[in-house]
Amino acid sequence: MATCDMCGKGPQFGHNVSHSKRRTNRMWKPNIQPMRVMINGHTRTVKVCTRCIRTLSKTQV
Repeated sequence: MATCDMCGKGPQFGHNVSHSKRRTNRMWKPNIQPMRVMINGHTRTVKVCTRCIRTLSKTQV
C-alpha cells in the first residue's frame, strides 16, 4: 500500500460529510514517490513521501 519507507506514514481514514451531515468513509493517501537513495554505499530505490524528500534535500545541501 502507500507507505513511506523513511517515516512509515500511511493512509489515514475519515469521513466525507455532505450538506445533510450524512457521513461516508474516505481515505487520505500520502504522496509517495520513488527515489534513489545511497544506503551503505549502495544505490537503492525506496518509496518516500514528499515531506521526507523535502527534509532529505535540506540535510544534503
